[in-house]
Amino acid sequence: MKGFSSRAIHSGSMKKDAHGALRMPLYENVAFEFENARAIQFAFEGRSLGHSYTRISNPTVEDLEQRVRLLTDARGVVAVSSGMAAITEVVLVLAEAGANIISHKYLFGNTYSLFEHTLKPWGLAVNYLDLTETQSLEKAINEKTRAIFLESITNPQLQVLDIERIAKVAAAANIPVVLDGTVTTPYLFRSRDFGVAIEVLSSTKYMSGGATTVGGLIIDNGNQDWGKCPRLQQAAQKYGPYALLAHLRREVHRNLGACMAPHNAYQQSLGLETLALRIDRSCENTLAVARFLTERREVKTVNYPGLEASPYHRLAKDQFGGKFGGILTFTLTDQKECFKFIDSLALVRRATNINDNKTLILHPASTIFCEYTEEEKKALGVPSNMLRLAVGIEDLDDIIDDLKQGLEAL
Repeated sequence: MKGFSSRAIHSGSMKKDAHGALRMPLYENVAFEFENARAIQFAFEGRSLGHSYTRISNPTVEDLEQRVRLLTDARGVVAVSSGMAAITEVVLVLAEAGANIISHKYLFGNTYSLFEHTLKPWGLAVNYLDLTETQSLEKAINEKTRAIFLESITNPQLQVLDIERIAKVAAAANIPVVLDGTVTTPYLFRSRDFGVAIEVLSSTKYMSGGATTVGGLIIDNGNQDWGKCPRLQQAAQKYGPYALLAHLRREVHRNLGACMAPHNAYQQSLGLETLALRIDRSCENTLAVARFLTERREVKTVNYPGLEASPYHRLAKDQFGGKFGGILTFTLTDQKECFKFIDSLALVRRATNINDNKTLILHPASTIFCEYTEEEKKALGVPSNMLRLAVGIEDLDDIIDDLKQGLEAL
């Protein structure tokens, strides 16, 4: 099977259900029995495959992991409790106190908070660069650098980086690129083909199929020599190319306890089957809405890579197969006008999330980035007159009619 949707529907667990169920059943349980003491010993030691405790692995969670692995041609996948848990586990498996990671200067608000307020006090240094050019990246890499972190499309700034170019610089220094692919998903962007070593994403968003459940994924693309990563050298001697996955499973993921619930995995496996259909519709709607907003006198600016006027249009088109994601931002006069517009909407919901099936609107400066100073918001590219619109899959005319009446109310 070559098609994304065909593989999403028909590729599943390597293990058949005992009763021939077409869908992996929901194993909503904690512990698993073994035939004898030796069998459970081998399972705990990693000498045999088997589920022992759902915090570590579970058949329903494994089914989701295998589906994503087959869709992405990855070496392996670990499903976790949220997108933020995925980022945290990857940083903990790659870096140690005194080490540093390099990040693009524009980040999702909670990711920036994780780096600055949670991990820095434990001894991790984070170097924020403008990765739209790679000269500063080459100079910043040193013997303490453990990863380069970036987003496929920054949220909510909507910058698009030349990921392949960044990956080539990283590869020359044996540094893994870690990409947050939440906004694009593996459907729009095959990160493996662009040199990304690890993709993390919040499966809460597009993959869950309409904001049904929270989850995250860690995808080892299989193109990094983990023996050259200081934190994984010992694991590489024992597990070879599976060093990252083994160290995650047997230490960081197990000890952190941020496992995906079996129910969430079941729901997200369902969502995966319609992922392509929903993203296609969302991308079509978003482009049409962006074009509508550019024609409105009330709107000061519109930011969407799908617009030909965007400085990222050509790069996004090349990287993401002619689709540009389901998020756009636009600016009004000031925060007061933004709030008035939000409050006048009827169809569009006032909520945080992406690809809820419903169209959602948010004022980033007063929500996701509310804890930061005005100077920090400016540095993070989040002005007070910006609105973020996550466009859903409703009928396009209904979305535009609601936005139109909201603008006319200003």
